[in-house]
Amino acid sequence: MTDDDNATVKGPLDGIRVIDWTMWQFGPVATMMLADLGAEVIKVESLDGDHGRQYSRVSGIGTDEFGRLSSHYFEALNRQKRGIALNLKHPDGKRVMQKLVEKSDVFVQNFRQGVAERLGLGYDDLNELNPRIVYGSATGYGPEGPDSGKPTFALTGEARSGSLWWGGPDDGVPYNMQGMADQIAGIMLSYGVLGALMHRERYGVGQRVDASHLGSLMWLGGMRDGIALLAGKEVQRQDRTEVNNILWHSYKCKDGKWIALSMNQGERFWPPFCAGIERPDLVEDPRFSTTEARLNNRVELIEMLDAIFATKTRDHWGQALDAAGDLIWERVQSTMDLPNDPQVIANNYLIDFDHHMLGQTKWHQTPLTYSETPLSTRKMAPALGEDTEVVLTEMLDYTWDDITKLQEAGVIL
Repeated sequence: MTDDDNATVKGPLDGIRVIDWTMWQFGPVATMMLADLGAEVIKVESLDGDHGRQYSRVSGIGTDEFGRLSSHYFEALNRQKRGIALNLKHPDGKRVMQKLVEKSDVFVQNFRQGVAERLGLGYDDLNELNPRIVYGSATGYGPEGPDSGKPTFALTGEARSGSLWWGGPDDGVPYNMQGMADQIAGIMLSYGVLGALMHRERYGVGQRVDASHLGSLMWLGGMRDGIALLAGKEVQRQDRTEVNNILWHSYKCKDGKWIALSMNQGERFWPPFCAGIERPDLVEDPRFSTTEARLNNRVELIEMLDAIFATKTRDHWGQALDAAGDLIWERVQSTMDLPNDPQVIANNYLIDFDHHMLGQTKWHQTPLTYSETPLSTRKMAPALGEDTEVVLTEMLDYTWDDITKLQEAGVIL
């Protein structure tokens, strides 16, 4: 898919302009989602770029294809955006940003508390320029409270929210979630911006929206934490051999592939499940015949089921469980399985794009479908300052003489 293929495809936010003054992951995720919905997103970077461009290694994957100009990390988080590079410490650079704000609908920033205000880019400053502006602010711990100004990244947000105890074995060791905080907080911030845009369309005024690592992760764990808060005690992690429901569990098959069961109604599903695994005798076995009995004997039963699933391939067990009735199971996949998944393909959860450096590649698309305003991927992440001259001349009415003077003054690249 190329830019020309998507030139006429417009999402539900077509006509909305977003100024993206963010870096790393939290803010860029939020603005990329708005871009996926059709908004025009202009990413504003410093003259040395979003630090994510220099993120040389993520989970063992390097960035040799890009050198210091970009990275897999940056590319994955900044598609769909136009890019300009400004020296915001120079008054002329600040003026460019102010002119952009005057002609935009949304402004998003994820700098430590106080940074935007010191540069004259806080909410109060921009609201004077454009009372209709929706100002999205990404923070670590929320806008209020004694720690509102503390610096944070994903892991510290995950630690503070309690989410490092959600997964993994019950061995007393925190479980690294590998950046989930940034992803869910970015989703939450984009959701907040959409709500503010709706309010503005109805009442004509903008407002500030804040989303944080701490609050977003607490919300992500809402079911788990909700139970804990109501019961007055922590929900415990469980070792694989001691899960409370053996029908809500994963088992390794003969071919080394895993199958996941997701059946909470034990009394309903236990008989057909036993038929599917060719062990109807277990239905009447007093050790396993009731939900309580299976819970009390779960260690023994899990060992038994591990041995049963290890005798046949996953394809065999999938067909057998389907034949036994309306049982709920699924194959356990890895990331590299997803491009070949027919459901992923049919719903365009991954899209193809001819990247200018990487060639034919696959990319996540915001997983929403609209009957009248379908989403599309129009372009990849911008090179540093790629659109500076176009934005200044075509959108802000700067002349080419102005461009030369700004370059000579070190305001733009």
